[in-house]
Amino acid sequence: MNDFEKLFEDKIHEVLGSKDPAHDLSHVKRVVSVAKKLAIEEKAISEVVIPAAWLHDLVNLPKNHPDRKKASVLAADEALKFLSSVNYPEKYFEGIHHAICAHSFSAGITPLTPEAKIVQDADRLDGLGAIGLARLFSISTQMNTAFYDSNDPFAASRPLDDKLFAIDHIYIKLEKISKSMNTLSSQIEGARRFTFIEEFLKELKSEL
Repeated sequence: MNDFEKLFEDKIHEVLGSKDPAHDLSHVKRVVSVAKKLAIEEKAISEVVIPAAWLHDLVNLPKNHPDRKKASVLAADEALKFLSSVNYPEKYFEGIHHAICAHSFSAGITPLTPEAKIVQDADRLDGLGAIGLARLFSISTQMNTAFYDSNDPFAASRPLDDKLFAIDHIYIKLEKISKSMNTLSSQIEGARRFTFIEEFLKELKSEL
């Protein structure tokens, strides 16, 4: 697997580069690291989990792209093409394809295997906690989105809209994914990381 992982890393570095800090090689490495730990805990098939974690963002479309919801399926298709080109065992292809398809929040695909649940959890955990907030504001900057509504920062009397305000994304998505983890250890870690986000919001409210 180590020889394959070097190929996976090289491929992701080539495809993602460093243009988007929220979806770069460092993000993928964090997802892989967590996925490996979960695979051991859940006694999952590492030959499915590891390549799926490495290649889950092989196709990464901007948040405002019209085909954003299709990105994970496109990534899964490209992953199989790449894996075939490096002679990765085909018996794992179906599991890898499903795991990559199901990792995406926007795709809305239910993970049906332990491996898919692990990859989804690992990716979603990276959207929470300190690194999750860093990624949130990185994407906000790329999209020219305001950090918050200066008149009503926490949407007390307006509809939430994360296309306009970054903070709204916490309530629209991050709170939901913190409660959507599949594995027990991910549920615990997801709750811990969202508690950190809640503390951040308290501090922000105090400063404003």
